Amino acid sequence: MLGAAERDAELRAAEAAAETAVGDAVVPFHGEHQAGIETPPQTHALFIALDLRPELDADGVRRMLRVLSDDAARLTRGEPALADTEPELAGSPARLTATFGFGPGLVARTGRTAGTPEWLRPLPAFGIDRLRPEWCDGELLLQLGSDDPVTLAHAARMLLKDSRSFATVRWSQRGFRRAAGAEAAGSTMRNLFGQLDGTVNPRPGDADFDRLVWCREGWLAGGTGFVLRRIAMDLDEWDRVDRPGREQSVGRRLDTGAPLTGEREHDEPDFEATTAAGFPVIGEFSHLRRARSDDPRERIFRRGYNYDEAPLGASVSDAGLLFASYQADVDRQFVPLQRRLDELDLLNRWTTPIGSAVFALPPGCDEGGYVGETLV
Repeated sequence: MLGAAERDAELRAAEAAAETAVGDAVVPFHGEHQAGIETPPQTHALFIALDLRPELDADGVRRMLRVLSDDAARLTRGEPALADTEPELAGSPARLTATFGFGPGLVARTGRTAGTPEWLRPLPAFGIDRLRPEWCDGELLLQLGSDDPVTLAHAARMLLKDSRSFATVRWSQRGFRRAAGAEAAGSTMRNLFGQLDGTVNPRPGDADFDRLVWCREGWLAGGTGFVLRRIAMDLDEWDRVDRPGREQSVGRRLDTGAPLTGEREHDEPDFEATTAAGFPVIGEFSHLRRARSDDPRERIFRRGYNYDEAPLGASVSDAGLLFASYQADVDRQFVPLQRRLDELDLLNRWTTPIGSAVFALPPGCDEGGYVGETLV
């Protein structure tokens, strides 16, 4: 039998393991698909777009991707990057993922235009857009996620040090969700309007997930199309709307996320149901109705992150949503959805897209390989 001292030592070891469980969690970098897509969203995300230096050629792109992939693999294992000057900051990966995306400019540098999808270009103009150049486009995307903000900051610095001889930062956008452990795993996130955001979302392992998300042809086979929209949310004006008005604009109850015709979050909405006066319970103008397509091919896989910047002047907030969308074909899946929202969505009164970027996320790689080797 264990003595009291041994039992105390085991108990302290178990408590220490539980306390560091979040920090010790590792998501493998290598695989058929890049990590950070199917991966359950982490608490913190950082999206960084870079522009390639004018003199960079295809060989330079290849060298850059090798260096970035090698250090990303190390950091996601909880190991320091090569020549890491702060190696102690790398020891708690906290589900760190590093995902790389290519804009049309990077693909053009490689000279490999064959097999490049037509959708790899800026989205068409939408009437609700008020896009600002400082949040748009880019040639190389770094998508980083982690449950620890220190880990995230350190990984970003290491990868930007890797890339500074090849590229310069165009923009950087940081987002957050609830802290790890604050809600049950798999819970739908709430945006800063208080809404459950992302209820209808394909799930990895579902029968149609692979068809909706993964590309099947050319150098992008095993990868996916990526859209990032920065959506400003007017919380100051939202404060003036009563609860029934908020729920009518969304088409869902704020407390449970259930459609106005249901009781639970994942209940199927009944768009034919009417009130005693004969009006639809879920209005044609509601976000729920406009985001729903009768074509099952027009679906996307999404992950959202809140952002909240320091407000200026009389504003109480400068906040919004980083809407990250993954789909095999941007033109066929994302654009029709966005057109419906552009035409008629009551939430447009309080939301404004101010940033937009499209990238191709190539497939993953094996150990010893690098992300992008199918292209360059």
